[in-house]
Amino acid sequence: MSVRTPSAAPRADLVADTALALLAERGMRGLTHRAVDEAAGLAQGSTSNVARTRQALLELAVRRLAEREARVLALEEMPDPRGGLGPLADGLALATHRALTRNRELTLARYELALEATRRPELRAYFDATGARFRDQLTTLLTAAGSTDPARHVLSLVAWADGLMFSCVAGSFSSEVPSLTEVRAGLRELLDGMFGQGAPGTGRP
Repeated sequence: MSVRTPSAAPRADLVADTALALLAERGMRGLTHRAVDEAAGLAQGSTSNVARTRQALLELAVRRLAEREARVLALEEMPDPRGGLGPLADGLALATHRALTRNRELTLARYELALEATRRPELRAYFDATGARFRDQLTTLLTAAGSTDPARHVLSLVAWADGLMFSCVAGSFSSEVPSLTEVRAGLRELLDGMFGQGAPGTGRP
């Protein structure tokens, strides 16, 4: 596990990044205030000064997860969807592939937090709230692309991407991570189905 030194980031970011790394490496049971102190090279009690309770530590991790995943996905940098589904599929495939490869540990930490949120209603509300911005951005993209039912299409797109990532990061396909080309092909098939562009005789802009 690799984390930044205290001088390289604000203390709260260091604690949150270390918590995410521990979640990916050891699971929820391995995340304790003492473990964060030790892994981050902090004096005992430092994590408690930043996040007094376990709930506070989990919320800190969720907030940092949202910040880091936003940089990985970079939805605000997606091509203008009005230019056709091809460029949109390219952008979404690149974002998904980054989560599958260079950011695999971050994706694992997200699943740990998502499962924990099913057992902690207060964390569920916090977890869902941090994901609202992501869903809103996807809704804007698909609406601009011409979706006739953006809410349903966003759910389908997120379910597809989450299913792929879980299968390839923590599931039975963890040793068979698809290439960027393969991810794009799957996304294009999904988008074509959503927008009615996959039938014979139709174009594929």
